[in-house]
Amino acid sequence: MKVIFLQDVKGSGKKGDVKEVADGYARNFLIGKGLAVEATAKNMSDLAGKRSSEQHKADVAKQEALDSAAKIKGKTVICRSKAGQGGKLFGSVTPANIAELISEQLGVSVDKKKISLSSEIKTFGTYKAEVRFLAGVSETVTVEVTEE
Repeated sequence: MKVIFLQDVKGSGKKGDVKEVADGYARNFLIGKGLAVEATAKNMSDLAGKRSSEQHKADVAKQEALDSAAKIKGKTVICRSKAGQGGKLFGSVTPANIAELISEQLGVSVDKKKISLSSEIKTFGTYKAEVRFLAGVSETVTVEVTEE
């Protein structure tokens, strides 16, 4: 019997796979527990529609990520901070601070978890921060830390 897997089943198939399995296994286990449905023409059509919808969503998300990356490419954000003697900052500039600065100064919304720094920012100067939008879509922004 041909079935379409609705969930991953170890040793049998992954979600969205269409496979031929034994009739009893399909009826009693897979369909009985809601792990799969029979591969009828209607179900196959629904599966094709879901796949095209998911592909379209992924394409839209990638295009938005590329647009955001283009907006910050080669840009500099300026961070004004208070510091003590010797130019050492009170605290440090974190990825959350950088995400807020990018949002304010460049108009691009970025999640703080998607920003990586090569080193901690604890003194005045110029630093590089990498912003990862999606897998394969990232851009570097310059962070300039000056005295307030």
